[in-house]
Amino acid sequence: MQYRTIGDFTVSAIGLGAMPMSIEGRPDQARSISTIHAALDAGVRLIDTACSYHLLAGEVGHNERLIATALKSWSGPVDEVLVATKGGHLRPGDGTWTQNGDPAYLKQAARQSARDLGVESIGLYYFHRPDPNVPFEDSIGALVDLLADGVIQRAGVSNVTVEQLHVANSILDGRLVAVQNEFSPRHRVTEDTLLECESLGIAFLPWSPLGGITNAKSLGETATTFEQIGQAHGVSPQQVCLAWELAKGKHVIPIPGASRPETILDSIKAQDLVLSEDELAVLG
Repeated sequence: MQYRTIGDFTVSAIGLGAMPMSIEGRPDQARSISTIHAALDAGVRLIDTACSYHLLAGEVGHNERLIATALKSWSGPVDEVLVATKGGHLRPGDGTWTQNGDPAYLKQAARQSARDLGVESIGLYYFHRPDPNVPFEDSIGALVDLLADGVIQRAGVSNVTVEQLHVANSILDGRLVAVQNEFSPRHRVTEDTLLECESLGIAFLPWSPLGGITNAKSLGETATTFEQIGQAHGVSPQQVCLAWELAKGKHVIPIPGASRPETILDSIKAQDLVLSEDELAVLG
């Protein structure tokens, strides 16, 4: 098991993206909990969620409550697990997404997330997505207040540009510990934020690291180089993809989504896959 850091917290090099357990096509609760337990038993020490990971309008916080239930029933060292959640991106329940970066809302949402997670203080809290109707600086100011009030222990931002990354870190007085942006073989335009995070000592967490829920299974079909390298090593192309991302820097922590134990267990094996310099050069 490889380990990396988010601020002062040591986590596994690959985390668990729990979103698929609460949206369309979600499994029953028993399978979801078995998936979370399988990940934890295998050494995963980072679980990613958000209050907006739910299916119906009246289910806000569904994924957070699911994780709380799973952790409560797990016999391992819960204090070693960092649960990261997010606020500011909403899912009304009709399949659409909206933003709300109002500071008052973010503070209320964080407190509700803490209740849904069953904790007094959230280990890592992200501002989920910039709101075009609210000054970005005001939204980040809410994170400052949440840190001061002890509602959250660490602050992060998601779906940001390099400029917004610097603005957030400045307002937080250098206390920004994580950036979560989409990054995968299909979506490389955020590599500038990945590189900037390395220079600042900030963790970079690719979301949809395999290309998204609908594309992850077909990674080998649409990215033949990943499939060919996987065949050479006797592993899945998904493992090659995650190993490629891990090789981007010691600050990179992919969070592949999973709703089955076998899926996250396959992803975890990417930590043991060492790609050659030639293979990394071909992958880009």
